[in-house]
Amino acid sequence: MKLETMLAHHGEDRATYHGAVVPPLFQNSLFTFESWEGIDAAFDDRANAYIYSRGGNPTVRLAEEKIASLAGGERALLFGSGMAAISAALMHVLEPGDHVVAVKNIYGPTNNFLNVYLRRKMHIETTFVSGEDVQEFEAALTSKTKLIYLESPSSAVFSLQDIEAVAVLASANHIRTIIDNSWATPIFQKPLAMGIDLEVHSCSKYLAGHSDLVAGVVIGRERDITDIATCEFELLGGKMAPFEAWLLIRSLRTLPLRMRQHQENALHVARFLEQHAKIRRVHYPGLESHPQYDLGRKQMTGYSGLLSFELATQDLTQIKRFVNSLKLFHIGVSWGGHESLIYAPAISYLKELPLERFSALGLSVSHMRISVGLENAEDLIADLRQSLEMLK
Repeated sequence: MKLETMLAHHGEDRATYHGAVVPPLFQNSLFTFESWEGIDAAFDDRANAYIYSRGGNPTVRLAEEKIASLAGGERALLFGSGMAAISAALMHVLEPGDHVVAVKNIYGPTNNFLNVYLRRKMHIETTFVSGEDVQEFEAALTSKTKLIYLESPSSAVFSLQDIEAVAVLASANHIRTIIDNSWATPIFQKPLAMGIDLEVHSCSKYLAGHSDLVAGVVIGRERDITDIATCEFELLGGKMAPFEAWLLIRSLRTLPLRMRQHQENALHVARFLEQHAKIRRVHYPGLESHPQYDLGRKQMTGYSGLLSFELATQDLTQIKRFVNSLKLFHIGVSWGGHESLIYAPAISYLKELPLERFSALGLSVSHMRISVGLENAEDLIADLRQSLEMLK
């Protein structure tokens, strides 16, 4: 089946729920059994049985089956947040004293989890690289390297990594790989098919797409996901609620349509910004001017609606005037929903990082990140134009 059809029908057996076109919500905490033998057998297969909704739930399982099929993975495991999924995947792979090579412009909390929490708690060291050249990864490897962590395109600056080349390097050195694929989604990028071991997502972004739920997912081989399910997932308790899974199933049905519209709108907006005199630079892999445009065309089939740009001023008063003058782009930290948002990374990054590390990420106070939503693109451009006119 094609993606649109698969997301509408895969995993659903309408005969078992009376022909209902929308699958039921199993909003229950536990499942009962008719016999001692029944529950005893369930405990022997905790990763697949329904015993208690902290471990497994039919509504959650249906959403997982759709996402696994979408990404080309053997199995998916949903969590209560993107960070719950990411931290579980990392802890599944890593042991005390291990070494990680990671892209420096990864999601901020992931950076902190690696560089602060795991370093302090498990003596895990992380080497951060730009990731734009596979030789950077190779040069950073040590005898203790257990993992290469990717995020392509990366946060804030949207640089790419050659996913297939990194996977080949990792496999040759018996190193595991994880990628955050939230930006492109499996609609536009299939890292597992390129040799990556585990794919993680913040489902709160495009997979859900309506800004009404928080969730995360890990996708990969059956063996890995079963191990995570019986260890990090069950013991740390980062479970996915049935209602959020039910909403996610709703959202997955429209994901291909939404991603195409996000891409169309973002390309219009990015091209407008690129030509504006008060914009210094636009960071968007869909633009021919992006330094890694050819790599993007090689490993992605499309582009999402998240991009960034740099205003042609460092005057904080002017920058605030621009942001505060926007009418359709609301100020908010997340992205991937139906609504358009703007956020300045300096607001939170400078609270967590010293100025030199902030600058080393290629960021400044003039850096703006926008999530281009599903509104009319011309209306969004008009809003940006009128706000840019506020700059002197």
